[in-house]
Amino acid sequence: MTALERAWYKPGSWSRLLLPLSWLFCALAALRRHYLESRRPSSLPAPVVVVGNVTVGGTGKTPLIIALVKALQARGFNPGVISRGYGGRARDYPLEVTENSDPSECGDEPLLIATSCGCPVVVDPDRLGAARHLLASSRCDLILSDDGLQHYRLPRDMEIVVVDGERGLGNGLCLPAGPLREPARRLREAAFVVVNGGNLVVNHPRQYRMIFQPLGFRHLVDGGRRDARDPPGSGSVHAVAGIGNPARFARTLAALGLSVRLHSFPDHHNFSPEDLRFGDDRPVILTGKDAVKCRDFPECDAWVLDVAARLEDNGLEALVDAIDRLV
Repeated sequence: MTALERAWYKPGSWSRLLLPLSWLFCALAALRRHYLESRRPSSLPAPVVVVGNVTVGGTGKTPLIIALVKALQARGFNPGVISRGYGGRARDYPLEVTENSDPSECGDEPLLIATSCGCPVVVDPDRLGAARHLLASSRCDLILSDDGLQHYRLPRDMEIVVVDGERGLGNGLCLPAGPLREPARRLREAAFVVVNGGNLVVNHPRQYRMIFQPLGFRHLVDGGRRDARDPPGSGSVHAVAGIGNPARFARTLAALGLSVRLHSFPDHHNFSPEDLRFGDDRPVILTGKDAVKCRDFPECDAWVLDVAARLEDNGLEALVDAIDRLV
């Protein structure tokens, strides 16, 4: 994290000096929202569910998207996913993502969704364009938007906001004085709030806590698998993470009984083989999101920790029931 980002999560920090700029940011964001909403279509031929956040940085949206897609598929739906494709740059948009796509073009999160779920995935900076292409090119009957809460050109039938339960909303201020893209009251407009880990409780009538359940270890190259209770190595590992909250990944590994040396990289980092070499024989363990960008490193002896998002109090069923009523 940068010095400014660290300041957002410290009470009474110097970032409050930027408060006048935050007021300006909020005013411009409100005007932008009004302008875009007044010009967007009222609906699309299939329901649209946006899974987003109100803070800068990762909160765990993609694992929730994957869990929702699988649960909806189990009920007989044909969901598709649209995304901005952060970290990727394609020659042409919209771009259809398959398990063989290049992550440098489509981005890591859309590729992870496509390989995990086998559902149609389309990336485009213009989410509305992505949604229209998805409907025209597939038999999808439901659209999930991975991020895009503030992409107000996209009509939506439901919003699910994911909040980092450890970092919360920081100092509660909007950019640049705080981490918020919109004021905290924006949470009240969402149908559901999902709190990822931690002990945070937000002011929302329908909130569920999400945890990541380790499923097991998978070898990056040969696909060999080990149970989560039988990690590779003798207990000491290198954890490599280019995600929004690398410390959470390290804690997950530590909870499995491992001694962890964390190597943090920026979110959506473009990995090279050298990033996975540390000059010793300790196993290297990656997140699933990072692994899709390292799958062409045949010389790397690394493992992937596969996880699944779980919602307490039958939260996933509640979300799927609510989505079911839209269709």
